[in-house]
Amino acid sequence: MTDNTLEESLQGGRREFIKKSGIALLGSTLAYPSVSMATTGLKKDNTLRVGLIGCGGRGTGAAAQALEADPNVILYAMGDVFEDRLEQAHAALSKLAPEKIKVEKKNKFIGFDSYQKVLATDVDVVLLTTPPAFRPDHLKAAVDAGKHVFCEKPVAVDAPGIHKVMAAAKKAKEKGLSLVSGFCFRYDYANRAIFGRVLDGAIGDLRTVTTFRHGGEAWYKERQPHWTDMTYKMRNWYYYNWLSGDFIVEQAVHSLDMMSWVMGDKMPVSATGTGGRQVRTDKKYGNIFDHFAVEFEYADGAKGYHFTRQQSHTSHKNSVEVFGSEGTAIVHIGRRYDITGKNKWSFEGERNNMFQTEHDELFASIRKGEPINNGDWMATSTMLAIWARMVGYTGQTISWDQAFNSKEVLGPSVDQYHWDLNWPTPPIAIPGQTTFI
Repeated sequence: MTDNTLEESLQGGRREFIKKSGIALLGSTLAYPSVSMATTGLKKDNTLRVGLIGCGGRGTGAAAQALEADPNVILYAMGDVFEDRLEQAHAALSKLAPEKIKVEKKNKFIGFDSYQKVLATDVDVVLLTTPPAFRPDHLKAAVDAGKHVFCEKPVAVDAPGIHKVMAAAKKAKEKGLSLVSGFCFRYDYANRAIFGRVLDGAIGDLRTVTTFRHGGEAWYKERQPHWTDMTYKMRNWYYYNWLSGDFIVEQAVHSLDMMSWVMGDKMPVSATGTGGRQVRTDKKYGNIFDHFAVEFEYADGAKGYHFTRQQSHTSHKNSVEVFGSEGTAIVHIGRRYDITGKNKWSFEGERNNMFQTEHDELFASIRKGEPINNGDWMATSTMLAIWARMVGYTGQTISWDQAFNSKEVLGPSVDQYHWDLNWPTPPIAIPGQTTFI
């Protein structure tokens, strides 16, 4: 969904937004038990205050879902590097749920340090929806500040960032904080049903998993005369691997997360494959690829295959197919959820809005004082995509240990960002010439 489409949908109101999505709303039917102030740290009026860090299309959508997830929640603080994005998000959300928007002018923060200012306010829950490069440091700061977190995917752009995320997730668990990931397909009822059956042995021993994420081109923001180089790159963060991780990390990571999920979240031992840039030849596309194909090998001999491309005028495919000794599980996202073979089955259950369910379950966990922590698998699923990028960039076979312990850092530290920063964009990778670090 594009930023513009999301904002237009939001302006139509909460119910209309859900109606347009074609998916039933669950949040308003949830029951919330009384809770202990000691276990949750709630305010005396039992209100949950939300802080939004990153006010683009995904952030606006996440905020809308957070407001729908609980009857006594308000948006209290907002932060972004761009004032126009913050104000657009505020306007859209104010039309959607005016009674729940309580963001005073003093709690609207602009700049690279705006996340710190949001965290310094009296918020209970923060939504981390900035470009991926910022996520490890923002997550660490949120947990250090004692906030419950919704953390969009992917959670990092390089292996050192993954280690930061894992440390923050461990600390969140120790503090009794909820940490819910933006890997939304794990919150889809149909996926839960079919993958649950596979994990229970419905298709026997797993031998092969194939995942496809084939689609068209992404958005692009034309350069404006008054923009600095850093402004241009931040407006088009998707096309710079030090900000996005490349598209296999930013978008196709969903497919790798589902592969990991159905394989019991055990890590492969090695990966090999390829990638390149066939149609993204214009300089405006920064330094990211437009296709990858990677094979993962598991210790027991099972294989996982991931194919992804973003090329206009090509066929689309978003699927996960799992081949076992006694059958096959077929998932074509949004259309088909079947098991063939010995234990035939088709999903006929209730469909849900997985984006909404993420927030429903997050806020319910806070109310119950029973924290959710998605930290470990959200980190390892992101690492699978980073690993796949390493394989595609270098053309080399790389082990899990090599990838996980890579020292390559793609971008500046969070405290180095400023509008005059001229961070050198790495050259476009060339398999066989680009080296593994």
